[in-house]
Amino acid sequence: MNEKLVRVGTTYIPVQHVDVSAKWYTEKLGANLNYQDDDKAILDLANQSFFLVRSQENENSNFTDYTGQKRFSLTFEVDGLGNLLKLHQQFRELGIQTEDIEDRGHAGENFVFSDPDGNRFDVWSELSPSYKKIIEQTAEVKK
Repeated sequence: MNEKLVRVGTTYIPVQHVDVSAKWYTEKLGANLNYQDDDKAILDLANQSFFLVRSQENENSNFTDYTGQKRFSLTFEVDGLGNLLKLHQQFRELGIQTEDIEDRGHAGENFVFSDPDGNRFDVWSELSPSYKKIIEQTAEVKK
């Protein structure tokens, strides 16, 4: 089999109120709204498509690991610790529920934030090597 998964194209996020969530994602995270109706909103954020899907009450994208810790299912990346620190401060100033920055014992540092529906997301201070390579190649082409 020569086929392989190339990239993640769309992430679906359960929300209670599509209109409220779409406004929050555009105003707080800078997402671009492409489409919205009563059941869903389609956003562009962090080079990916996100569908905010109206869900049943108390649904979210989190899960509980074997130790009982509530976990996130998605990590965003920023380019370096300085950018992580700035974003963390900006999120707090915007009133986004934001946890403290932490060292998890691997490269870089992280923090977790939540949307109004309690969906938790991670932010990491390191760009993935494959994405960094794409950025470098794009910069070379532009020269």
